[in-house]
Amino acid sequence: MAGYRRQLYRDDAVVLRVQKLGESDRIITLLTRRHGRLRAVARGVRRTTSKFGARLEPFGHVDVQLAGDPKGNTGSALHSVSQVEGIDLYGKRFLGDYPRYTAASAIAETAERLTPVEREPSLRLFQLTLGALKSLARGEHATTLVLDAYLLRGMTLAGWAPALTACAVCGTPGRHRAFSVPAGGAVCPDCRPPGAAHPAPATIDLMSALTSGDWVLADATETGVRRECSGLVAAHLQWHLERALRSLPLVDRGATPMAGPVRQAGPGGLPGRVGEAGAVDVSREMTE
Repeated sequence: MAGYRRQLYRDDAVVLRVQKLGESDRIITLLTRRHGRLRAVARGVRRTTSKFGARLEPFGHVDVQLAGDPKGNTGSALHSVSQVEGIDLYGKRFLGDYPRYTAASAIAETAERLTPVEREPSLRLFQLTLGALKSLARGEHATTLVLDAYLLRGMTLAGWAPALTACAVCGTPGRHRAFSVPAGGAVCPDCRPPGAAHPAPATIDLMSALTSGDWVLADATETGVRRECSGLVAAHLQWHLERALRSLPLVDRGATPMAGPVRQAGPGGLPGRVGEAGAVDVSREMTE
């Protein structure tokens, strides 16, 4: 449109993903505080002379100025980055730490999947995502606990929280031994469907602790309980997303090395493992 001038606006954001565009540009996927998830073109950021290319890397918390209509009603839906100031670039702390990098990748991918509509404000998810990355960067808790707490709380925001203190089918209160992902969580003996898992009571307690923020209980759990919890959480999330997350099977959960290829989560709900090729794929997805 002749004479049209793009509007400038500012927001702080978490960088979820970057993709190559042409020879020197990138498309940046951002989760912003006030404008939800959006994509913007950062021109020339792959050149060595770029003034802010290093600030637009995955997992960074940035203050960004964008050109475009904040509501997406006018002009191109793809905005342009005109200025960036780094608030805290967490990605630099994860590059040499495989467990934290893969956990941060899973957090960023989940945040993107939980915001299917661009420019729809999601302040609580933004705060949750930023808080999880801060906790990973500070090393306050075990990496897998931070990730599973994020996934459980993210599902709560989306309305997919697993039932833990009552039967997911009939609502009978109490601690139930069976857990069914299709049913929605813990189930009583009368409602238990075929193929339901039977996790240890400590596993359900850990899921409740991570959801409520009881880190004293969570930090005291054993490795086996944490791995069983991670399997149930991953299966529950991917069931509701109706697709697998590429980064989740790559997360280092303290398992001992095993020979042979790794597989995705199966119908039983417990995650498998993936091969080395998958690790390369996730790295590409986050940085290209």
